[in-house]
Amino acid sequence: MSWLALLNVDRFLLCTLVLTRVSGLMMSAPVYGTKDVPATVRALLSFALALLIMPSQWDATLEHPGNMLQYLALIGCELLVGVFLGMGIAILLSGVQMAGELISRIGGLSMSEIFDPTFDTEVPLFSKLLALVSTAVFVGIGGHRMLMAGLLDTFKTIPPGGFLTAVFGPSPTGSAGGVAWLESLLETFLVLVGESFSLGIRASVPVVTAVLLATVVLGLISRTLPQLNILMLGFGLNSMLTFAIFAVTLGAGVLAFQEQIGPTLETLLQTLRLTPRPM
Repeated sequence: MSWLALLNVDRFLLCTLVLTRVSGLMMSAPVYGTKDVPATVRALLSFALALLIMPSQWDATLEHPGNMLQYLALIGCELLVGVFLGMGIAILLSGVQMAGELISRIGGLSMSEIFDPTFDTEVPLFSKLLALVSTAVFVGIGGHRMLMAGLLDTFKTIPPGGFLTAVFGPSPTGSAGGVAWLESLLETFLVLVGESFSLGIRASVPVVTAVLLATVVLGLISRTLPQLNILMLGFGLNSMLTFAIFAVTLGAGVLAFQEQIGPTLETLLQTLRLTPRPM
C-alpha cells in the first residue's frame, strides 16, 4: 500500500496540485506577481482562487504517486504550467520597459532613475512610467480576467496531475511527446522574446528618430556656426524634444502593447494544449 493511501489524503493531493498551479501564476504574472503586491496578499489570493477551482476538479482522476519523489515531480509540473502562463505576459511587458530604457539613453536622460522594487534595482524614469501605464491598460482591458480564464482553460486541457503523465508518461510516445513539448516551449519563448523586442522598438522609434534627426540638424548648424556652443544647446534640446515626442506618441506605444496581449495569451494556451506525438 502506498504512502498516500496510508495517509488517506486523496483530496489533499488534489488541493496541493491545484494550489501549486494557481500559485505559479500568482508568482509570475503581471499585476499579481509583482513585488508591489505583498506576499501575504498573493498567498491569500492563491488560496482563494484554489478554493474556487477545486470543486470543479473533484471528479478528476489522479494517479497517486508512489513516493515523495514522484509527488514532488507532480508539484513541479503543476508549478511549471502556472509560471509558463504568467511569464509569457511578463516577457511582453518587458518590451515596453525596454522602450523606456532606449528612450532614456537616446534622449540623454538615463541619469534620471527611480528604484523599482520589482527588479530590486534602479530603472530609468521612462521605463517605470511605461510599465505603470501598460499595467493600467492591461487591467483596464480585462487582461487579469483573461489570465484567469486562461488558467481555467488549462484545467480543461491538462487536469491536475495529468501533465507529467501526458507528456513524460510511460507510454510509447511519452518521451517523444516530452521532447516535442519542450521544443514547443522553447520555440514559444523565443517567439515571445522576439515580439517583446519588436514591441520595444515600435514604442521607442518615434522618439529615437526625432532625437537622431535633431542631432543631425545640430551637427549641420555647428558646421555653419562654429562659435555656437552646440554641446550645451544639444542636451537641452534633446531633452525637450524627448519629452514632447514621448507625450505625443505614448498612446500609440501603449496601443501596440494592448493589441499584442490577446495573441500572446492564445500562443501560450496553444502551447499548453500540445499533446504527445511520435517523433
